[in-house]
Amino acid sequence: MAETAAALRTLAHNVRAARTRAGLSLDELGRRAQVSKGALVGLEKAQGNPNFATLVRLADTLGLSVSALMEGSAEGRVRVVTADAVAPLWTGAQGGEARLMLTTSGPAPVEVWRWRLEPGEEYPSHPHQAGVAETVSVTSGRMTLVVDGAEYPVEAGQTATFDGDAPHAYRGSGAETCHLIMTVHLPPGPASAT
Repeated sequence: MAETAAALRTLAHNVRAARTRAGLSLDELGRRAQVSKGALVGLEKAQGNPNFATLVRLADTLGLSVSALMEGSAEGRVRVVTADAVAPLWTGAQGGEARLMLTTSGPAPVEVWRWRLEPGEEYPSHPHQAGVAETVSVTSGRMTLVVDGAEYPVEAGQTATFDGDAPHAYRGSGAETCHLIMTVHLPPGPASAT
């Protein structure tokens, strides 16, 4: 419980700081990110429980990674993160999950995710800002990558990449659990106004 409250305070601080740096009012950030002003006010007061889709929309609008909104200050030159030390940001109805392991620093950060999808389980994603590219590498099992309505089978040992500014989804396929590593390559600089 204390860890959750601390994480929410960090998130609140980071969203408020990023919004202020971008020169956006709560109304304008809400309009651009398609998040209600009430939800933003609560978030900046460290209240509520924002869902994963809300975090993605806020991060895209502010030109940041999801983990940049959630992480405290950097703690050194090398970070080693174990999967069980990171809470899932998405949990599927059949037990699948997505964990944001870390985000690299620098002008064009990269998010590194671990996903587990059960057969038939699907996560639909909203389009990201222009310039975002995603890569999925299946380590075991099979998945179907859906980009702009077209389906692409990706099996263990295969990697696919695509522009993330189109509607897309990840679906577990086959008879066994699918494990994959996803990277999200963010464009340099803040997001432009939409």
